[in-house]
Amino acid sequence: MNVRRRHDTIMRTLRRNGTSTVAKLAEEVGVSKRTVLRDISELRDEGFIIHSEPGRGGGLQIDSQSMQSTSRLSVIEVFALIISVASMRAAKSLPFSELANAGLAKIEKSLASDKMRDLRRLLDCLYIGELSPLVNISDMGIMEPSLLGAFETAFLQRQLLSFQYSDAKGVRTNRTIEPQAMLILPPLWYLVAWDPERDDFRHFRMDRISEPEYVQGTTFQRRYVPFDDHVSPYPVRDFSR
Repeated sequence: MNVRRRHDTIMRTLRRNGTSTVAKLAEEVGVSKRTVLRDISELRDEGFIIHSEPGRGGGLQIDSQSMQSTSRLSVIEVFALIISVASMRAAKSLPFSELANAGLAKIEKSLASDKMRDLRRLLDCLYIGELSPLVNISDMGIMEPSLLGAFETAFLQRQLLSFQYSDAKGVRTNRTIEPQAMLILPPLWYLVAWDPERDDFRHFRMDRISEPEYVQGTTFQRRYVPFDDHVSPYPVRDFSR
């Protein structure tokens, strides 16, 4: 478990349980008590008020009014939230749409300017549409969680992306492409890319992509991506509000 996930787990445990000991937290996150104490110190530096009660029956307790001083959400975490909401909305299966929009707006407003800039660049690559009823989705698989992390670097730094791809017949090939856009046609998600080897655009179903890695030391230019009329860019909102 990395540092960020440890911090999130510690905060979630303290909020849910009210009180916990260093030993119990260490056991839960799988590190030493010394590491947990260091994590607690770092969380306090971020603005959380965490009390320490010595003696039997004591432990660590977070102040009920404690608020973090800065947003700890990463760009890719906010992007994941936005595209998940966008996908559900496109599939016409998003209840409480206005509340979801309001919540996302608050999250976006809390982002630092550099994170907001990167988020805008990612959203510029997002397109939404409707899937043709003729498309077979009986073999739809599960997307790898590592995809978004690889996409973040590939899209923001314009680096080539390599991965294993399984086509409709199950044939696996190694692909190295220029990622240009992400297309959501619920329930399918596609990576739209320029394939230098084939000198053309290709649509890769994201549930068929595995082992994604960005290629260090490579760069490419954004290209105009031709989409069908039923596909639209993700709506750009006024983030300054």
